[in-house]
Amino acid sequence: MPWIIPAIAISYFIGSIPTAYIFGKVLKGVDIRKFGSRNVGATNAMRLLGKGPGILVLLLDMLKGFIAVVFLGNIFIPANAESAASRILLGLACILGHNWTMFLGFKGGKGMATTLGVLIGLSLKVSGLKIILGLSIAVWVLFFLIFRIVSLASLCSAIALPIFSLLFRQSRVIILTSFILAFFVLLRHRTNIRRIIQGKEKKLF
Repeated sequence: MPWIIPAIAISYFIGSIPTAYIFGKVLKGVDIRKFGSRNVGATNAMRLLGKGPGILVLLLDMLKGFIAVVFLGNIFIPANAESAASRILLGLACILGHNWTMFLGFKGGKGMATTLGVLIGLSLKVSGLKIILGLSIAVWVLFFLIFRIVSLASLCSAIALPIFSLLFRQSRVIILTSFILAFFVLLRHRTNIRRIIQGKEKKLF
């Protein structure tokens, strides 16, 4: 499969575009990594730059994952090689790019928005994934409304994803992918987990 290497490389490149960092530089001339949670993600962008730019960062980070799975998949994956696994590889490469961007010394965001974009893209191609994604989003909304802590809602939603995948008897590929995605989220939220346990994690509002 000679197409897979350039496809993964381009997907990683797209994921690596540090949206929040760029917005911080353009809108306020600041390095977002030096303020707030020091994370180059939508939540920190919202706190530092305001709701409008923060929401735009969120949407653009989601779009990166969607583009990798849907548009790059359509361009690079031959019809005779079409499979969920092929698009999953592109999605994972994009998430890796966001989490460990080559533009910022391989230190990036937490990956939730890009992961959501990947899952939305995959849900268009994988039967049964829409309801699992919908339930995982519902878990996020529920915990956010109760606690107003983005990281806690993200962690609960990530943990729910493989549970729902098992309950709804998805394929082994999707179940494995859901565990990998949940692991990435937990890995990138290590400091948040410590602050949550200590009762020091900040609420969004």
